[in-house]
Amino acid sequence: MCVVREVFERVASKYDLMNDVMTAGIHRLWKDQFAAHTHPVNGAKVLDVAGGTGDIAFRLISNANKRAVYDYSVTVLDINEKMLEVGKQRATQRGLTRGLSWVVGNAEQLSFPDNTFDVYTVAFGIRNCTHIDKVLSEAYRVLKPGGKFLCLELSPGAFQDAPFLKSFYDKYSFEIVPILGQLFAADRQSYQYLVESIRRFPDQKKFSEMITNAKFERVCHENLFNGVAAIHFAWKPKEHAM
Repeated sequence: MCVVREVFERVASKYDLMNDVMTAGIHRLWKDQFAAHTHPVNGAKVLDVAGGTGDIAFRLISNANKRAVYDYSVTVLDINEKMLEVGKQRATQRGLTRGLSWVVGNAEQLSFPDNTFDVYTVAFGIRNCTHIDKVLSEAYRVLKPGGKFLCLELSPGAFQDAPFLKSFYDKYSFEIVPILGQLFAADRQSYQYLVESIRRFPDQKKFSEMITNAKFERVCHENLFNGVAAIHFAWKPKEHAM
């Protein structure tokens, strides 16, 4: 986790800019779609893991406000304090401080009690965790019975049915993205790591199996942009045994 922390400390101030550059802004549409699946209700408590810059949390709070759901809270957790500082500054600038709290913490060992949250979200963060099984186990533990798990993540299995596009995508990922990292963030090494982390992450089928093994039920996923990314859904059973 020390390597991951160092990577994100270096890219914190340029992280969202680089996401725009690398995906031509498409990540914003994916995040909009992801946030829309949370369906805010009064009194709900959400834990947004690896959400340092606030991209998901802001969408959740905005969606709740639009639906006149005001007794709604989002706790943003990130292992990197610099990422959280960026998020706090952005929240103040947007006037979206109500219902938001910020916590430095490790997704593999959460400090919250059992059965605390109604929804657990993690977007483009779980692949950077050393022990994904521990992250899933902790997600299960802190969710209330009937709580919803949502994960948005890039996939190594993109364009499997389109070899030409897959070849182009691989070339772009390994040759162009690190160059963009150097040009826009003066940090080629960190973006080389980010690309490699996508290839090490389990594909949709394997990741779904891992979620199921963590005791979640009704596990499913929705592919985005021919499998470049996917939204994974699961629920903690209403009747469960810890």
